[in-house]
Amino acid sequence: MKGNRRRDTEPEKKLRSALFAMGLRFRVDQPIKAGEDNRPIRPDIVFPRAKLAVFVDGCFWHRCPVHGTRPSRNRQYWDAKLQRNVDRDRRYDEMLSKADWVVLRVWEHEDMIRAAERISAFLREAS
Repeated sequence: MKGNRRRDTEPEKKLRSALFAMGLRFRVDQPIKAGEDNRPIRPDIVFPRAKLAVFVDGCFWHRCPVHGTRPSRNRQYWDAKLQRNVDRDRRYDEMLSKADWVVLRVWEHEDMIRAAERISAFLREAS
């Protein structure tokens, strides 16, 4: 698991490139303090003025309903590990929503240009 990056994955870089090409400016991996304990949550892409947090979720690690796979070895460990990831995602979504942030999630298999267009449309509506 050492080779798994926390940030700057290929899907993230493609999405950031598409957003930048559209003229959008954003923060990368900027911590947002939310929740009762004020622990920082680090979305992949942040639009602070619009209070928009974007996460790019990997199909395996976040259990994509279309492309997520279930390892056959050590299944008990992996099921628990992947479920903790999904539970954390929902908890972060809720914490950010309570702090008046909008959360958008993009799957790694999505077309990043379309995802960037979706984000851009949201930002136009929000302003």
